[in-house]
Amino acid sequence: MTTTLEAPAVHTGPAPAAPANRRWRKRFTRAVHGSAAVVLFVALWELVPRFVLDESTRTFLPPLSEDLRALVDLALDGELEDHLLASIGRSAAGFAIAVGVAVPIGLLIGWYRPVARFLQPLLELARNTAALALLPVFTLLLGIGELSKVTLVVYACVWPVLLNTIAGVNTVDPLLVKAARSLGLSSPRLFRKVILPSAVPTVFTGIRMAASYSILVLVAAEMVGAKAGLGYLINTSQVNFQIQQMYAGIIAVSVLGVIVNQGFVVLERRFSTWRPKEKP
Repeated sequence: MTTTLEAPAVHTGPAPAAPANRRWRKRFTRAVHGSAAVVLFVALWELVPRFVLDESTRTFLPPLSEDLRALVDLALDGELEDHLLASIGRSAAGFAIAVGVAVPIGLLIGWYRPVARFLQPLLELARNTAALALLPVFTLLLGIGELSKVTLVVYACVWPVLLNTIAGVNTVDPLLVKAARSLGLSSPRLFRKVILPSAVPTVFTGIRMAASYSILVLVAAEMVGAKAGLGYLINTSQVNFQIQQMYAGIIAVSVLGVIVNQGFVVLERRFSTWRPKEKP
């Protein structure tokens, strides 16, 4: 009696799509988890004023839909655009000046230890002085015009960029520096090839923090002596008891901050292409 063994079937078709589906499900799950808190906050903002608060309290905390309707009305009237452009112009000017000044100084202080030791006490004193605490000083010295507001933004933005640039230079691996020097790299090439690439992530962290500060500090400054800007819109709406417009201005500030932050996240990835990518 003979037994015949059959060869196992060989599948020559395309590979199963299970790994791709798992990756898609994982990304979808992460997106749901990441947005769940925001969705819950939005739902509470809409439902609590409608069904929980009484009429008098609802006047000061209207549902989100009414605030969004006021935001759309401001956008259609062109008023939101005027205030938005005024705020963006001031914050961008102050932010650009702060980055242009703080990054070179931070590289200098981080690289030359004697300079760092000499300036450390002054830096500690200045960085612990809140920018808004100096608003009256800037207003007295520079007036209530554009110069005082831009200068306040510069002061607020300098410190996160400066301190993170110093930290980025100080955290460069000393072995990399010694290896580069042993290969005969000059100081300019050492900075370009070793110091700057290693310090980029930390520097961009400071830049992202400064971008947020430029908006927040400016909004507070625009509530004093301004004729346009998101801070002026919020303050004027509150004084005139236009509560929906006040919240619309607050929403506009929040959205602007998120857009600016995400823009700098993309920019950081563009300048940090050498870093390993995170697994999805």
